[in-house]
Amino acid sequence: MPSLPGLVAPRSPAGRARRLEAQRRRVRRGSDREPAEAPLPEPRYPRRAMHRIDLRSDTVTHPTSAMRRAMAEAEVGDDVFGDDPTVNALEERAAALLGKEAGLFVASGTMGNLVAQLAHLGRGQETIASAESHLVMDEAAGHAVVVGTSIRALPDRPDGTLNLDLVAESFRDPEDPHEPISGLVAIENTHAHSMGQPLSVAYTQAAADVAHAHGVPLHVDGARFFNAVVALRVDPAALAGPADSVTFCLSKGLACPIGSVVVGSRAYVWRARRARKLLGGGMRQVGVLAAPGLLALSDGPDGMISRLAEDHANARRLAEGLADLAGIESPGGAAQPTPGRLDPDRARTNFVIFRVARDRAAFLDALEARGVLMVAYPHGTIRAVTHLGITADDVDATLAAARAALAETAGSTVGAAAPASA
Repeated sequence: MPSLPGLVAPRSPAGRARRLEAQRRRVRRGSDREPAEAPLPEPRYPRRAMHRIDLRSDTVTHPTSAMRRAMAEAEVGDDVFGDDPTVNALEERAAALLGKEAGLFVASGTMGNLVAQLAHLGRGQETIASAESHLVMDEAAGHAVVVGTSIRALPDRPDGTLNLDLVAESFRDPEDPHEPISGLVAIENTHAHSMGQPLSVAYTQAAADVAHAHGVPLHVDGARFFNAVVALRVDPAALAGPADSVTFCLSKGLACPIGSVVVGSRAYVWRARRARKLLGGGMRQVGVLAAPGLLALSDGPDGMISRLAEDHANARRLAEGLADLAGIESPGGAAQPTPGRLDPDRARTNFVIFRVARDRAAFLDALEARGVLMVAYPHGTIRAVTHLGITADDVDATLAAARAALAETAGSTVGAAAPASA
């Protein structure tokens, strides 16, 4: 039989026979008729020859030993039928922590935001959000492609907030057939592009008041919601209280391998559950993935919330050290509008954003050669994110590597971005 272009040619009968016999031998070895092969050794997760300090994101965290045990021992069921007890426990814990009626486990923060929008909005409606929010910048236009809505993008302010007077002015006229209908206000907490600024309870309440006065809900994209909770020293329920829905990521600062949670009213989460199914996110025995999240949200020694303060302290230590290095500059824009020296006071959570007065790619390559990874960020900046596994010693080693990388790339100016205007 001739093979079709792009497809593997059919295998010969002799080859099939050999494969069948090999399969029979494997089956026999698995029974008590023949001794099984020696078991493979347990993985040791060997350390690399050069210790790598990975500051690209808090998504690079590895699950703790306690999380791995919880995954292995998790009680499971079929979550689409609603009978996975570990998922149910995670959703109940998340809802209780944030003072909401119900929660929904989803695969990622992006899925959480899509689910949130699908549950709030009808096709052709519009969300009011910040221009540099994750919703606008980093979700592959899912609001348009999947939800079928538009976004009215407003300028980000250096404290991570939106000008609420401008938000109020941005609602569309529902009587004008030329305009979309405003259906949602969305804010981001912490606000990534302002160097991870936490948004206060008072601001969240004020944003909700504006939204509710115009008859629409408030959604909080809280990918790093618990970083804001710890930085502000507030109760999670108080910070989430004014919002109609909140998403938060388990797979960032909370160090879980996967997952996010959406919380809101029972009626809202039911709509969100239907939206999750539409997106292909109805998972089955997913308790093995929910178990680390349940542990991360616990109050015990394996909980991950209070330890976020360590990440914040390490980010501040890194910012202070970088600020003293010649060649490190203000990132400009919402991250730090004032030019000149990097301001360590901007590092309030686990983000440090800065510029280098030389070729950015060359600097990042020189850092990587010394075992330190950071990431290129918008507007010609560089981002470093502290997280579980990054210690104060790692920060000091990073500063030494940055000092050496700056010296190595001192003459490289090709491609160096000019400082952004205030």
